[in-house]
Amino acid sequence: NSYCFPLYSEALKTVLGYSQQQLTVLGVANDFGENTGILPGIACNYFPPWAVLLVGVFSAFFGYGLIWLAITQTVLNFPYWVLWIALVLAANSSAWLGTAVLVTNLRNFPLSRGTVAGLLKGYIALSAAVFTEVCTMLLNGSSSQIVLVFTLGIPIICLALMYYVRPCTPASEPDPSENVHFLFTQGMSLLLAIFLLTTTILKNSLNLNKTISYTFIAIVVVLLLSPLAIPVKMTLFPATKRSIPPVSSSDSLDLKTEPLLTMSSSNTNLSSFRENEHGSDVNLLLAVGEGAVKIKKRRPRRGEDFSFREAILKADFWLLWTTYFLGIGSGVTVLNNLAQIASSLGFDDTTTLMSLFSFCNFLGRIGGGAVSEYFVRSYTIPRTFWTMVTQIIMVLTYLLYASSLNGTLYAATALLGTCYGVQIAIMVSTSSELFGLKNFGLFFNFMQLGNPLGALLFSGLLAGYIYDTEGAKQGGSTCLGPSCFRLTFFVLACVCGVGTILSLILTIRIRPVYQMLYAGGSFRLPQASVH
Repeated sequence: NSYCFPLYSEALKTVLGYSQQQLTVLGVANDFGENTGILPGIACNYFPPWAVLLVGVFSAFFGYGLIWLAITQTVLNFPYWVLWIALVLAANSSAWLGTAVLVTNLRNFPLSRGTVAGLLKGYIALSAAVFTEVCTMLLNGSSSQIVLVFTLGIPIICLALMYYVRPCTPASEPDPSENVHFLFTQGMSLLLAIFLLTTTILKNSLNLNKTISYTFIAIVVVLLLSPLAIPVKMTLFPATKRSIPPVSSSDSLDLKTEPLLTMSSSNTNLSSFRENEHGSDVNLLLAVGEGAVKIKKRRPRRGEDFSFREAILKADFWLLWTTYFLGIGSGVTVLNNLAQIASSLGFDDTTTLMSLFSFCNFLGRIGGGAVSEYFVRSYTIPRTFWTMVTQIIMVLTYLLYASSLNGTLYAATALLGTCYGVQIAIMVSTSSELFGLKNFGLFFNFMQLGNPLGALLFSGLLAGYIYDTEGAKQGGSTCLGPSCFRLTFFVLACVCGVGTILSLILTIRIRPVYQMLYAGGSFRLPQASVH
């Protein structure tokens, strides 16, 4: 829902009479709410997923409810600061909902982190296109009605489905059938993305009647529900359990005793003692018996479970955060100002641009997860290598925007959406691999603070100021022409240039870690990461 700010931002500006810089600061509030997930990250370690989701329900209802009152002018003279807080609250619902779902599923599928992160983040990217379809085909582009859908629809759907978001026992070794199920879900999500892009173009080029529009929406719903075929198939045709070989089998004995031969009992007990700091007194006595308490506790190595305090002392943590801040912060600046960028260049078709960005954002997320998963398993290439590649492309993309050449707006938006999506998927997987799953919710949401901080710096203070300055030169509040954002794009290109260098440094630093984690061609789950 937080990606749909452009669907009603123009209504806020027109109805309430805000300047572009005021509107940009409201966009920062939207980004701040979406990415301020420290509390959800902490809550995931203490409360079940349904409780975390419930907070998101109330946040969406009250936040979007206040925005609806402002847009419909049900409440007149709405204070600007109240609307700012309402946007933070509304967008923050996605932090609670997304954190609960992402953390739960990464813990359920620790051996397929890149794939899972790409899928879940990909569906988030597609949701903006789905809401755009609903807004244009069912609600005739009404800003007030789409906000009402957020106010009531999100809580209703979440309350109906929250029971099914729950932890399961993760697999200890790769399961071929699991890969088939992931491929099916990826295929259906790709089909959904193509359908959404196609219908959006048809809607803008043809005059579709209500019957066809309703049919399109029904197909979208079916495609969204298609992954349910997996649990239906598993229920109707359960997999036959493999028979357990006799204990006397030498192969079985070798498999069972292999971990014991590679780690002493003392180290095993010590590892268990470190993993469960709040363990029972029995575990403490065992550790004492093994002499573990006499050994000074070492700090975790990259790939093991870190506490937040331990992680922030690592240079890799801040390198990952900074590269994400520079890449995503610059990208969200364009996203927040996409409608104004298009109108300044003489394009009124903001809906198609939004759908194109969402589609390519989805491709970047699902592709970034899948491609990085392949290369990290086959060649132990760190996922951050792809962050570096996408930031190089982003430099060229911003220069393409700044050129304002005919026909480049759609190409630049497609490139930016793809790179934006790749970096999000890479950040999720990399942070869980380097610093473990135990406090992943906290790490992930702290990393995401780079988004609102980048929006505040590059969008609120830079892009909005330059736009209003250029508009004032033209004698009005609206700016027309390439000069409205050209300087902004040059600055963003330099920002991503710095990000490219930092990504290269990070990739070189963590290459040995990935060589260790994926030495056998698949992720070796550390003991401390088992949940």
